[in-house]
Amino acid sequence: MNFFRGVMGGQPAGPQPSGAETIQKLCDRVASSTLLEDRRDAVRALKSLSKKYRLEVGTQAMNHLLQILQTDRSDSEIIGYALDTLFNIICNDEEEEQDESEDAASMGKQKAVAVPDENPQKQVDDLGVQFTDKLIQEPENVTLLLTMLEEFDFHVRWPGVKLLTILLKNQCVQLQAIILVSPMGVSRLMDLLADSREVIRNDGLLLLQQLTKNNAAIQKIVAFENAFERLLDIITEEGSSDGGIVVEDCLILLLNLLRNNSSNQNFFKEGSYIQRMKPWFEVGDDNSGWSAQKVTNLHLMLQLVRVMVSPTNSPGATASCQKSMFQCGLLQQLCTILMATGVPADILTETINTVSEVIRGSQVNQDFFASVNAPSNPPRPAIVVLLMSMVNERQPFVLRCAVLYCFQCFLYRNQKGQGEIVATLLPSTIDANSISAGQLLCGGLFSADSLSNWCAAVALAHALQDNLTQKEQLLRVQLATSLGKPPVSLLQQCTNILSQGSKVQTRVGLLMLLCTWISNCPIAVTHFLHNQENVPFLTGQISENLGEDERLVQGLCALLLGICIYHNDNSLENYTKEKLKQLIEKRIGKENFVEKLSFITKHELYSRAAQKPQPVFPSPEQMLFDHEFTKLVKDLEGVITKAVHKSSEEEKKEEETKKTIEQHDSIVTQYKELIREQDSQLQELREQVSSMSSQKELMQSSLAQQLSQIQQHKDQYNLLKLKLGKDSQGQGGSQADGAQVNGLQTEELGQLREEVEELRRQQATLHSQLGEKETLISTLRSGSSQEAGDATGGPVHTDMTQELEALRSQIQSQQAEISQLQTERTELLRRAEAKSSEAGVAGGSSDDSALLADLEGRLAAQTSETDRLKAEVQGLTEGRAGMEQQLASATSTVAILQAEKAKLQGELQESKKEQDDLLMLLADQDQKIHSLKQKLKDLGEAVDDDDDLRDQTDDDYDEEEDDEEKDD
Repeated sequence: MNFFRGVMGGQPAGPQPSGAETIQKLCDRVASSTLLEDRRDAVRALKSLSKKYRLEVGTQAMNHLLQILQTDRSDSEIIGYALDTLFNIICNDEEEEQDESEDAASMGKQKAVAVPDENPQKQVDDLGVQFTDKLIQEPENVTLLLTMLEEFDFHVRWPGVKLLTILLKNQCVQLQAIILVSPMGVSRLMDLLADSREVIRNDGLLLLQQLTKNNAAIQKIVAFENAFERLLDIITEEGSSDGGIVVEDCLILLLNLLRNNSSNQNFFKEGSYIQRMKPWFEVGDDNSGWSAQKVTNLHLMLQLVRVMVSPTNSPGATASCQKSMFQCGLLQQLCTILMATGVPADILTETINTVSEVIRGSQVNQDFFASVNAPSNPPRPAIVVLLMSMVNERQPFVLRCAVLYCFQCFLYRNQKGQGEIVATLLPSTIDANSISAGQLLCGGLFSADSLSNWCAAVALAHALQDNLTQKEQLLRVQLATSLGKPPVSLLQQCTNILSQGSKVQTRVGLLMLLCTWISNCPIAVTHFLHNQENVPFLTGQISENLGEDERLVQGLCALLLGICIYHNDNSLENYTKEKLKQLIEKRIGKENFVEKLSFITKHELYSRAAQKPQPVFPSPEQMLFDHEFTKLVKDLEGVITKAVHKSSEEEKKEEETKKTIEQHDSIVTQYKELIREQDSQLQELREQVSSMSSQKELMQSSLAQQLSQIQQHKDQYNLLKLKLGKDSQGQGGSQADGAQVNGLQTEELGQLREEVEELRRQQATLHSQLGEKETLISTLRSGSSQEAGDATGGPVHTDMTQELEALRSQIQSQQAEISQLQTERTELLRRAEAKSSEAGVAGGSSDDSALLADLEGRLAAQTSETDRLKAEVQGLTEGRAGMEQQLASATSTVAILQAEKAKLQGELQESKKEQDDLLMLLADQDQKIHSLKQKLKDLGEAVDDDDDLRDQTDDDYDEEEDDEEKDD
């Protein structure tokens, strides 16, 4: 214990041991002591020396400290000392280093001159990284530290969190890989957010920030560990935007989880967490006195919204988030901040950028933004207020860029908005009493500020992007230049400013506007070429040898002239395609023209603008290219180069080819329309067949009901016969009554005979009609068997044939029943006559009459049912005829299409044959060139051996491939 007292501050007599010796003795005591108290005192002493003797403690004691973590886990005090010591030797804390240097300077007052630092910060950082590498060299050490986090003791858990955080700072990627494969590693770290002690929870946020950097797998695990719910709860508890540094840490962690991670973004949206962001942006009326922390928090919150609707995300995910933000009122809340007063400039700028991306490409959100009005008197649209800031040179540069981005996003894929902006420039819609967006754009386009010129030109170009109608409408705009002079068109005024030689930024903006305007618009090209001064000005600009700054203007002039060639409809005799190409060849040269044109894409600022839609520039002077314009250049550069080099014959051939293709396309379109019509007709036929099938089912059900009724009638008839037999056996009565009955029965029997004759005639008629139906059914059967091979109409005809067979069987069964009833009626009449000759009874005659009346009623019902079935057969016959007609039409159409396909295949074979012939000619030419080179070599002439070298390289490459195949 005397030894420890000397280490901890005692003053023993004799020579003092050095720091390294003391640390060595302490390490030996940690390794060899059997008492826990001795080891604890030794580790405490190492902790006190770990800052001053960082290198010595790290090199000698690290393994002993890790061993303590494994063997003495039951003692939280020694574990806490060990973790603190490891943290001190690995941490690269500049503030602690500065504090130590200040203490050393105060103790050594005799040194008047400051000595240069022998251990610069770079060496300190390298030392921390080296110790980190040594610790994580064994993954079990990291797993051991993760198990330390399960201890609830504050003196163990807090040092463990700090140690893992500094390890992640020093070697993030390696430690992420170890934690990712460690069982329950990420889950243990997520438990820190639920700790009731704020110190541990806050340091756990810092740990998770380091853990989730640039690792999508860990980000997904953390997100599915309910991180979003916990973080949003902490933000709410801490006061949202009015909270402190903890809110900032939570927002940074959320950004790490969501940025460039589509899976987490979708999980965030599906979990309805977007709706929970709305209260963050509820700003009161009194916006004075924003603290720096509140500005930082709100800035991060706006960035979080932008991450969800970034243009780099997939279009479907972005559109879904935009819809959710509108439905929950988040967009409306952002527009409220946008129009509020007293908002700091950087928050206002970021809010404008956020609103821009929330409305970009979403028609509903764009329409809502167009309806937002600023709280002014009179109220003005928010778009007008923002454009006033954009063309005002006194506004901050970043704010003007944000307004331009907002205007571009408002017009992105929004033809309705484009039409509204252009309409404010047309003569019929100009209101002299109010300021419109078109007036502000024209004012900025022709102001003295070059940045306003550029911004207004780009904004107006976006109003014309991919909208041929508005390009033509803008040609109607007339400008009054001065009193007493006639108005000039907007197109002419732009070219006039170009010819006056203004600043490079102004001319670049105007040239981008003109190129966007006349691109894919032959009418605008004609208007541009109609001015006799435009083409000489462009050729003069391109042909001159100017400085480096003017080369970009020359390239844009070449692009503008190339568009005049490519989209020229040859309506002006002096400036047809051929004459413009001849002019380029004489005054500029085709190669020089193409070289000037290619300078645009080689410019450094062009590459920077092509990366993302948002205009971000370090200074106003570098604001030259627009993102959408870079896409236009990329599309037009190649086709313009080909158009300039093409001859008139090639153009004629190309036009003929285009016409042929258009004809083929029109023919194919016609056939497609015909096929669509036939498909619709087939669909109608299918619907008719289905309706007929339903009718058939109804008929079958009604037939079943009728059969059941007939069976009931039969039963009733049998009962009547039995009753009649019994009555005849028990007959008795007077002769007078018998004579009266016989008289009556004789008259009735005469009537019954006439009715029986009538029924016989009807039966003969029914037999003849049945024969006709049998003939028709046999004809339909033969037609169905002939068309059974047809893939289109076969099943339909088969169904109809089966249905006719069923109807035929029904008619036959009903006819048999009618015959049976007639036979029974005849038998009944015979029996009645026989009985009346012996002794008739009035009661029996009346029963026979009732029975006969019943039979006649049933016979009439069967006759009407037979007529209805005949009508159904007739309808089916007509439907079959219609379907046969449709089948014939479809067959003819298929034949026409097959003939057209065969013709196109023949043309394709001819083209392939011509290509093969050309390849053969090229091979012959190559062989001739090779033989001529060989002859020149034989004569002693110097010949370029590129071909030989290439052949040798190919041979070597083939040999290498053979060797690899052998090895495999």
